Amino acid sequence: MLDQFTDTIHFIRHVSRKLYRGAKGPRILPGNKDRAVNDSAVMLLLGNKGGTCSGKIEPCLILNKRSDKVRQAGDLCCPGGGIEPRLDSFLAGLLALPYSPLTAWPYWHQYRRNRPEKSKTLALFLGAGLRESFEEMRLNPLGVTLLGPLPRQQLIMFKRSIYPIVGWVNRQKRFYPNWEVEAVVRIPLRSLFVPGNYARYRLRFDTGAGQTRPPQMDDYPCFCQPDGGRTEILWGATYRIVMAFMESAFGFKPPAMAGLPVVDGVLDKGYVSGRVAVYNTVDGIHSDSLGMINGRFTKK
Repeated sequence: MLDQFTDTIHFIRHVSRKLYRGAKGPRILPGNKDRAVNDSAVMLLLGNKGGTCSGKIEPCLILNKRSDKVRQAGDLCCPGGGIEPRLDSFLAGLLALPYSPLTAWPYWHQYRRNRPEKSKTLALFLGAGLRESFEEMRLNPLGVTLLGPLPRQQLIMFKRSIYPIVGWVNRQKRFYPNWEVEAVVRIPLRSLFVPGNYARYRLRFDTGAGQTRPPQMDDYPCFCQPDGGRTEILWGATYRIVMAFMESAFGFKPPAMAGLPVVDGVLDKGYVSGRVAVYNTVDGIHSDSLGMINGRFTKK
C-alpha cells in the first residue's frame, strides 16, 4: 500500500484529500456552540522515519507512552488534553495568521466558507492539541503540517469525548518528554497493514482483596508492536483513533477479533486513579500498565 507513494509530498496530499472527504460527517467536529465543557483534543502525529521530509517515504506513528505518574500508566496515547478556553482561543486566533499549520491546510478556506461554526472548533482544537503536544513532548508546532480531522471517540472508562486531528511532523527528529510521558514510541505505518500484528486483549479488572464477585473480564482489539525486546500494546481509544485513520486514509480494516490470538492482562483500581506501575515481562510481552501482571500470548 505505501509503496505507491513516491515521496512525502505525494503521501501528505493523498492523506489530506482522504481526510477532507470524510470531514463532512456529524461526528467529525461539533459546532462551536455545541461543544461540551469536557471535550478534549488530541494530535495523531505521523512523521517519516529518521525525521526527514524528502527521499524514500517510510511513515511512522509518533505516540506517547504514559508515565507511572498519571492515570492509565503504560498505555500508548496521542498527545493532547482538555481545552483551556482563554489560552486556546488566543492560540486559535494566531492560527488564523498566514503560513500557520491551519491556514497552510489546502482545504482551510473552503472548509471555513462551507462550515463556519465547525471551522472555529477546528482552530480551537488544533490550538489545544499543539499546545498540549508542546507541553508533553516539546513538539515544534510550526513544524507540523495539518492533514485533517478524524471522527470523535468516546472514552469507555471516563465521561469524555476526544477529537483527533492528524498532523505530519516535518523535520523534528528528537522529542523531550515531560513528567507525564515515559517515552515517545514510533510505530511504522507499514506494520499496521500486517494482520499477524493484531490480537485480542483479554483484560481482567481486579478490584483487590475482599472482592465478593468474580472479577470482570472483557476482550478488546489491540495491535502489538515489538520494541527493543519487548512488545508495546496499542488498545482502547488510541487504537480506535488509529484504526479510524487507517480506514479513512487507506480503506484498511483490521482482522476480525474473533479469530485472533489472546493477550492476557490485569487492571486494578490504580489504573484509573494513578499510582506506581507494576512491571513484568512474560513470554516476551512487556506488561507495564498498572496492575498488568500477566501479559502474554495464549492460545484460543
